[in-house]
Amino acid sequence: MPKQAKPKDDSLLEMAIVGYQREVERVKARIADIKERLGQRGPGRPKATPTTSAVATETAPAAPAKRRTMSKSARARIAAAQRARWAAQKKQQTQPAKPAGPAEPKKRIMSAAGLKAIREATQKRWAAYRKAKKAEA
Repeated sequence: MPKQAKPKDDSLLEMAIVGYQREVERVKARIADIKERLGQRGPGRPKATPTTSAVATETAPAAPAKRRTMSKSARARIAAAQRARWAAQKKQQTQPAKPAGPAEPKKRIMSAAGLKAIREATQKRWAAYRKAKKAEA
């Protein structure tokens, strides 16, 4: 194997080091961004408990989440609205959807004479096929 020629000056290697250092900084910045996103919680998600949060040194117990209650009248209104939605959907499903265009064309029925002609033509084709096969062999 031939030996590689050593460059006279190390400027090319120094430039490579600078480039790789920039790449490392960029990757570290992306990792930090992802870690920051993981630490944030979206709407509707429960808050982090002290044992899982970064503030694990606090010894105050976490208060149990208070459940929100709904009045009977509010529940009745919601149930009535849901029943109305279901009734409307059921009513819509029971009504057959008719196309707005012209009526469907009638289904064609083949006459007995037409069916007989097709059968005879098929028999004639198969007979010719068998005759050609027999002549080949």
